[in-house]
Amino acid sequence: MPVPPKSVFASLPQTERARPKVISGDPKGKNFLYTNGKCVIIRDIRNPAIADIYTEHAHQVNVAKYSPSGFYIASGDAAGKIRIWDTTQAEHILKYEYTPISCEIKDLSWTEDNRRLSIVGNGRDKFAAAILWDTGSSVGDLLGHTKTINSVDTKPTRPYRIVTGSDDFSAKFFEGPPFKFKHSLGKHENFVNCVRFSPDGKHFVTAGADGKIFIYDGSSGEPVGSLCGESGHKGGVYAISWSGDGTRLISASGDKTVKLWDVHAENAVTTFNMGNEVADQQVGCLWQDDFLLSISCSGYINYLDQGNPDRPARVIKGHNKAIQCLTVHNRDGKKRIYSGDNDGHITDWDVETGENDCFSGKGHTNQVNNMAVYEGVELVTSSLDDTLRFTNISQHEYRASDVVKLGFQPKHLSIGGTLALVVCIGELVLLRDKKKVFTQGNLGYEAEVGAIHPGGATAAVAGADGKIRLYSIQGDTLKAGDKTISVTDKRITDMAYSNDGAYLGVIDESKVTSVFTVADGYSVKNLFYGHHAKPCCFAWSPDNEHFATAGLDMLVCICDVADSNNFIKLREPHRMHHVVSVAWLDAKTLVTTSHDAVIKQWTVPY
Repeated sequence: MPVPPKSVFASLPQTERARPKVISGDPKGKNFLYTNGKCVIIRDIRNPAIADIYTEHAHQVNVAKYSPSGFYIASGDAAGKIRIWDTTQAEHILKYEYTPISCEIKDLSWTEDNRRLSIVGNGRDKFAAAILWDTGSSVGDLLGHTKTINSVDTKPTRPYRIVTGSDDFSAKFFEGPPFKFKHSLGKHENFVNCVRFSPDGKHFVTAGADGKIFIYDGSSGEPVGSLCGESGHKGGVYAISWSGDGTRLISASGDKTVKLWDVHAENAVTTFNMGNEVADQQVGCLWQDDFLLSISCSGYINYLDQGNPDRPARVIKGHNKAIQCLTVHNRDGKKRIYSGDNDGHITDWDVETGENDCFSGKGHTNQVNNMAVYEGVELVTSSLDDTLRFTNISQHEYRASDVVKLGFQPKHLSIGGTLALVVCIGELVLLRDKKKVFTQGNLGYEAEVGAIHPGGATAAVAGADGKIRLYSIQGDTLKAGDKTISVTDKRITDMAYSNDGAYLGVIDESKVTSVFTVADGYSVKNLFYGHHAKPCCFAWSPDNEHFATAGLDMLVCICDVADSNNFIKLREPHRMHHVVSVAWLDAKTLVTTSHDAVIKQWTVPY
């Protein structure tokens, strides 16, 4: 029986500088949705900690929108595939699948009767298509553009109209169905990034990289005004969203502001200043009921406050790039999760609520690949920027004084008391009290992972040759001993001592998990064969009687040390992605993460 996750901490929107990001809402005003990688993320707009994730696309998804009925969502990916799927069931059953254009889909739109879809993007043979939702048959030709089409929208009232915006500096207006070209709208002097009809269909606007917004009649497509005066944007406009009554709209811009416009008066009545950094550029927005949301280039989701335009009422943070590692810690009586991603960002999560924050200051500049809690007060992290950082957990701020530069790229990190062992490419580094005290190169083998025994007297180092070398820790040095454990002839991918130091758990590319009894001279306690592909991460339960492993077979295996036949398997806990890191909150709660930038908690059904 499938095990449902106890909680899901969703990823942020995946963003690119100077590229519009589509964020949309459901017709009932309850949820909003966006995309990240191969995932569509649906979140409750009042409580964004409540999230659902659709993961059935095989390629990166760029856009997803509810049908006007709210019963279906259509999502389009980088391969030109449209999937239409159910929203009323947890399984999100696929209704239809089409490939209307042969390359990347950038935007799509429904007609208000739920019967037709218009799709645009960067196709090889054409840039747009209009189809029937239940057959995929064409209902017109959206022709006229010579370059990638970035945006499309459909008039929400009859007679239907379609407008498109393109990199060829123009917007096109179509009548139908069947939809046919009516005329071109050529007021912009740069890319047209967004086109949107008002909810009543009386008007539509086009927004461009030239910072200009033009207003048109919704039925005829004739120009009626512009939002380009002194109060206009000083940078490209990437997104537009109308208020429910169609009298106002918000616009998101690369000038790091969101503006609220009175459309009739053609002036900005409120300017939301979002910051001064490149990451503060605004690439998406949504006006849903009383909520005004914007997306920063960092991926942060901002809940705008009309009463205080210089400070959002709420900012949803997290990760929008692949998470590579995580660890857990009990701080001030509350359990916390710490995670690190490909961009070097580290996030601190409240286990119960999903509330999170990022460490401030200048941190890692590359992927964080390992982390652990050091002496209960600091988070130690290793990165592909060849540094080790010690960051005070309570202060949440990087300090330049607590950076240790490594001579080579780190592979693995282990903590034991005041000691830290870093396995780098070509050398071992031992640190005490946050300072390097011993370095050993010319190992004679390729070291992969290391583990310090909880007693602090032994360090185990595993190699690509499938052997484990035991070193004694004498003061501030590592001394190689005579003991070598031959585990396999394959590369060892991870290992760890149990919390009480009684066992050493090892996984390797032969898909075997080996548990050794330390007190008996590292004799084999048990062998476990649950994986069908290379396992890549290992973690001991706090009770020292169980452990969890995860592999490229998209399985998480939870095993009983005393019984090699007793398995609990989580199958595809992160659909379409393998788990890259596991940790235990307590003896019955497991935490997993993956390249989908999502963190999940699981109650283990012993």
